[in-house]
Amino acid sequence: MRRSAWLLVLAVLLPSSAPSRTERPIVVVAANQSLNWAGYTQGSIEKGTTFHSISGEWLVPKAKQLKAGEAEYSSSWIGIGGGCLDTACTLFDSTLIQAGIGHDVDAAGSADYYAWWETVPAPLIRTGLVVRPGDHMRVDIAESALAPEVWTITIANLSTSISFGITLPYTSTYGTAEWVIETPVVISDTGAVTVGPMPDLAIVHFDNATANGLPAAFVAAEQMQLVDFDLSLIATPSLPDSDTDGFNDCAHRKSCPTPRSELR
Repeated sequence: MRRSAWLLVLAVLLPSSAPSRTERPIVVVAANQSLNWAGYTQGSIEKGTTFHSISGEWLVPKAKQLKAGEAEYSSSWIGIGGGCLDTACTLFDSTLIQAGIGHDVDAAGSADYYAWWETVPAPLIRTGLVVRPGDHMRVDIAESALAPEVWTITIANLSTSISFGITLPYTSTYGTAEWVIETPVVISDTGAVTVGPMPDLAIVHFDNATANGLPAAFVAAEQMQLVDFDLSLIATPSLPDSDTDGFNDCAHRKSCPTPRSELR
């Protein structure tokens, strides 16, 4: 039953006749499981509000090759849209404005770290902002209070005091907010589906998360796990931290500890 559920979602989002593409919005398996996201997601039906700004901080994880000779892909990011409107994940937001950090590993085992932003359905845009493993990042995405559908994205490297910013128009339906790590789901022009693969990532510590200018107030029901086609676990978030504005995101680990300290 659960396997049929995600197959149905894929069929709706990406018909087999579509050209090869990477799917950025969530690809759901069950209420708290997806093929591409792990972290916390909040929906307008669950929270009783729409989302017009989001922020978060995290440390860039070190990425290592999990399997020799394999190219592996992942990102850590925050965004508005693209997720589940309700905790049961039966309704979705098809718009998505997002920004974060890529941490990929090529087939030779060399890691590539970069800051990026994206407004679905337009392609991902890399920035020139230099990022390295361990850097303390902050990302803010906010709609202008004076000009609806005009957004400002700021990606700040707090470790180097250098930032990137852009203001642009985007039509959102404001339905979800998310703080996640991701590995891509790719649909080929023949309809073949591949997930990731996800590299071996250090634990990603998200903190100081806000939505609409207020602390995120995460609850366990908002957790999203990333699973493979056989439903085996690839990545999972921890429980929220003590002030419910942060959590750890863990890939290829049997358990995920709750953060014991705050990002400063």
